[in-house]
Amino acid sequence: MRVRIVVIGDEILLGRVTDTNSGMLARMLDPLGWKVTGVTVVGDDADRMRTAISNALDDADIVLTTGGLGPTRDDITKQVLAGIFGGGMRHDADVLANAERIMNARGLKINDLTRTQAIVPESATVIQNPCGTAPVMMFSRAEKTLVAMPGVPFETRAVFPASVLPALMERYPSAAGTIEHRTLMLTGIPESSVAEILAPWEDAQPQEVHLAYLPSYGVIRLRVDTIGPRAAELADKAHAELAEILKQYVFATDDVTPAECLLRLLGERGLKVATAESCTGGNIAHTLTLIPGSSASVQGGVVSYANDVKTDVLGVSADTLAAHGAVSIPVAEQMARGAARVCHADVGIATTGIAGPGGATPGKPVGTVCIAVSACGEVVSHTYHFPGERSQVIDRATQSALLMAIRQITR
Repeated sequence: MRVRIVVIGDEILLGRVTDTNSGMLARMLDPLGWKVTGVTVVGDDADRMRTAISNALDDADIVLTTGGLGPTRDDITKQVLAGIFGGGMRHDADVLANAERIMNARGLKINDLTRTQAIVPESATVIQNPCGTAPVMMFSRAEKTLVAMPGVPFETRAVFPASVLPALMERYPSAAGTIEHRTLMLTGIPESSVAEILAPWEDAQPQEVHLAYLPSYGVIRLRVDTIGPRAAELADKAHAELAEILKQYVFATDDVTPAECLLRLLGERGLKVATAESCTGGNIAHTLTLIPGSSASVQGGVVSYANDVKTDVLGVSADTLAAHGAVSIPVAEQMARGAARVCHADVGIATTGIAGPGGATPGKPVGTVCIAVSACGEVVSHTYHFPGERSQVIDRATQSALLMAIRQITR
């Protein structure tokens, strides 16, 4: 099944808003074996929109559009779609009732512009949007289907799996091939080295087995895709073989983030974690506590930007600070111990560094970060030199700290 995605909106083209909908939709379609053949971004221009949608319909079985369905004058997607699929416009009382419910829940009075959301093409089948006033609309022509969805990401994220995907699967019941996925999460090895190690293994695989390398900073997500009547058997076999070949680099045998992996390990071992963060400013604690159930393992954290917080709260020695500076391994190690002690935790994670753009000193350039983990009666530490802008340094330090904690707990 071929799928094309058309993202609509001047705000996307101008870079004022980042498109996250297309990636989310592709990830949800992937388990079905439905192939996204392309993503087109088009502004709020009727002629260009019409061309983009028509081209997508020529190329794919299913076209998904996001954006252009609001009540403002530049939201013209409904009119364009009515022109493509035929028929006039009609008033949908259920859409109006849904819009009134949503506005009332927000403590707002519905106005005439919002009421126009209830005007929909006659050729559309309406799917109610429980999170917004813009309805989802499904159009059909021969064996082709187009679904128009709102551009607000949380609305699309809610309505697509709940209502749109089931409707598509009902319309194309035999289109989803038997496909299986298995994942390994790797760290401590570059992608090129993994590819070199696995070259003989890949050459020996049948055509039903495909390996995908999905790298991010410090982590490689290695995914096995198999298809056909033996998909599950082939996937399990490949997953087991890869886990054995790469065992020294595997930190998880399923598709989890380092934060999810760390929390799972802490839970399995009955351990508690605390953080002491300077340059990461609480980002490690934030990353952990974004995950549901994290309260079972996360005790708390200290954002110790100032040296007096390091000394007064975490117990870092003033002499150590004077001798080595705040960005140093001895300070990071004392911070990690202090976080565990203050928060009554078994594991302490600490970062101290220079996120930039200022703050560099001789021998300590921007991107220098000292990370320490106190766990299992020992403290491990390392000085990193992360490239990139401030936000990248913070994210990379966070990822590295989580991975260091995983290694220390499992070694």
